[in-house]
Formats: sequence, C-alpha cells, structure tokens
Amino acid sequence: MMRIITGTARGVRLETLEGNETRPTGEKVKEAVFSMIQFEIEGRRVLDVFAGSGQLSFEALSRGAESAVMIDASKDAAAIIRRNAVKTKMLSNSRVIASDYKLALRGLEGQKFQLIFADPPYAAKLIPDTVDRVLRYGLLSDGGIMVCESEESEPYEHPMLTVRKHNKYGRSYITIYEKKSAEIADNGKEVE
Repeated sequence: MMRIITGTARGVRLETLEGNETRPTGEKVKEAVFSMIQFEIEGRRVLDVFAGSGQLSFEALSRGAESAVMIDASKDAAAIIRRNAVKTKMLSNSRVIASDYKLALRGLEGQKFQLIFADPPYAAKLIPDTVDRVLRYGLLSDGGIMVCESEESEPYEHPMLTVRKHNKYGRSYITIYEKKSAEIADNGKEVE
C-alpha cells in the first residue's frame, strides 16, 4: 500500500492496481525523487505521463503543486486515480486522462507544465519517445524539470535538455532533466 509522505495529505493511503499491469514507484525511490526536487514543486503545474495510481502527482499536490494532469492507458488505473483524488481531497485540481500516452500528449499540445513525471513500463523502453513527444508538443516550460524512471544505466540525451541527475536506486534509474531556454538550445550558449 502506497501512502503520501508529507504535506496536506500526509499519511493518506493510496489504492494501487492489483497484478503486474502497473509497477508503483517504491517508497525509497519516491522519497529520493522528492528530496531532489523539493524546492521545485510549490505552485507548479504537473504532468504525470504513466500515472498508475497517481501517487507521484498526489505527492506533488500534497506538497503545494497547483494542479496535476495524470495520463494512463488503463481504464482501471484511471478509475483508481480518480478514487485516490477523492481520498486525498485533490479532485478539484486533478485531471485524469484514460488514453494512450501518444494521443494524450498530442491532445495537450501547447499547454505548459513545470514538472513532468514519466515512469513507463521498463520493458517497453519508452523514455526516448516520451521525452521527444513532450518536447515536440511544447509541454515542458523553459527551466521546467522532467523526472524519468527506467532501467537504463545511461540517460537518454536530448539537445533541449540538461541531465541534472542520474542516480541508481535498486534496479531503477532516476534521471532528472531540466529544459534549457530556447536561446540556449538554439546556439548552445546563453544569450544575454
């Protein structure tokens, strides 16, 4: 059973999907992620691409994020996310999209998020495609951060992103990217 670590919903236990369809981020990994980004949550708009139970989004909301959009292809997972939104009293600032991530990301084109989580099924190796689509559709704000979880020992590199951290936790690797401003990405150096 997953629970919210801290903030307004501290201690609330979250429902998770039974079976192997989703693989919730472990407590230790979640604590590590949130200690790395703790000063970059307040007032942020969150996008959670493979949301599962929604636990990463609800943790961010509990810590002061403004709103969260949670995507999951599984209708059962989407139903659990909605129930967790009610349990955490965060239904009003949550949006759940039950859809394939490719369609959902395209549908969000032009909306800006300052914090994006991507924790796809490890075997599918979807981080490169997810990162590319997030950037193609303009979803990550300049200076925004994207937190990816995978089994890849080498982080995916993209010219619009700086790899801020890439750490191993058990079998998981957490990569934290920061989006460069458009000027830096265009010529490789900052414009005054």
